[in-house]
Amino acid sequence: MRGMMLPVNCVISRPGIAKPSATSHPRPARMQIAADTSLSSSQQPSTPATTTLSVRRRLPEWLKVKLPTSSAFTRTRLLLSDLKLHTVCESAQCPNHWECWSKGTATFMIAGDRCTRACGFCAVSTAKPLALDADEPERVAEATRRMGLRHVVITAVARDDLPDGGAAHFQETISSVRERNPGIIIEVLTPDFLDRESSLDLVLDARPEIFNHNLETVRRLTPSVRHRATYDRSLSVLARAKARGGPDLVTKSGLMLGLGETIPEVIEAMEDLRASRVDILTLGQYLQPTLKHLPVVDFISPQVFAQLKKEAEALGFVHVASGPLVRSSYHADEFTPSGPT
Repeated sequence: MRGMMLPVNCVISRPGIAKPSATSHPRPARMQIAADTSLSSSQQPSTPATTTLSVRRRLPEWLKVKLPTSSAFTRTRLLLSDLKLHTVCESAQCPNHWECWSKGTATFMIAGDRCTRACGFCAVSTAKPLALDADEPERVAEATRRMGLRHVVITAVARDDLPDGGAAHFQETISSVRERNPGIIIEVLTPDFLDRESSLDLVLDARPEIFNHNLETVRRLTPSVRHRATYDRSLSVLARAKARGGPDLVTKSGLMLGLGETIPEVIEAMEDLRASRVDILTLGQYLQPTLKHLPVVDFISPQVFAQLKKEAEALGFVHVASGPLVRSSYHADEFTPSGPT
């Protein structure tokens, strides 16, 4: 971080826990973090507990959200209900959906609301999926038109039961939305499709402006956080998308913090994403959806998120959203692709 780099290897420290020595990590953390901030600081990095029943920790003040009273929230809810559409806002229990719906925005979740994976952090239901709804692409396109969106985010559950992982359904939805909404910016947030090149090609052939696939967490924690995905597979998907989509395609990824990662691990993940030519980065706080999901190890302060944003910008990301309430599609319309990156 410019102006803040120190030749030390540090993780964020909690009171009463010694900082590691200069030989604890071979990679410099390259920034100083105040001792009263929170990320895992033990010389033996924390690992999330298993998904057994646990006691949920009290939220700090900066994570408490006031519910809006805007009539736009009700209109958005009624519209989505009328068109029988799923949103990741509800299915993943996003803490920002009150704000987003009050502004008339939503992230559409296609291919049903039953996921074939059971990630330890995710609130989306894991169950045998239903057949794809052939009319869904048109309904998403109509909702986008009625809401007057200039930037739409389309995501999906993992559909490992389908030969293409649901890629053709993405393609049809993108095409329908663009046909009914000329000039709109389309952002897709996809699963990894098991890194099948043919599936990725189906999505990219529809030419979305932004391709997003989340790394979710650091390398060490990936097996316990999303055991059916892999760290390197996600990096491969992002690198393939950039190479296949060309310089006009903007790529994006995100990390959840608070699962026991250390500062050097977060920086390593950011460097790995840049090595895969990812353009946009989101950093947000993990929140435990239910007592059966992975517990929160740390609540990361806004100050730490601000410092990580500076570090990410120094690494070359063209846009960084970093904060406790940041999610993959939160304020996604604040970034407008302007050409090759």
